[in-house]
Amino acid sequence: MFYHTEVDERFGGRGLANILVEEALEASRVDGKRVVPVCPMVAAFIKNHPEFRDIADPVTPDILRWVQTLSNH
Repeated sequence: MFYHTEVDERFGGRGLANILVEEALEASRVDGKRVVPVCPMVAAFIKNHPEFRDIADPVTPDILRWVQTLSNH
């Protein structure tokens, strides 16, 4: 699950977030894993790159609740 993606502001505007997401999705595919794009950046990337939709599962209310518990720890 990708629930947060961040690139330091010093490196902004260089497309590094897109590279990070694409590489992570490619690695997930190679490892036979599926992704749940909770992170808005990852969700937008998948929307704009339909070649990754085959490994993406929907974000459900249960998953959002689970992610909330992670951020509370």
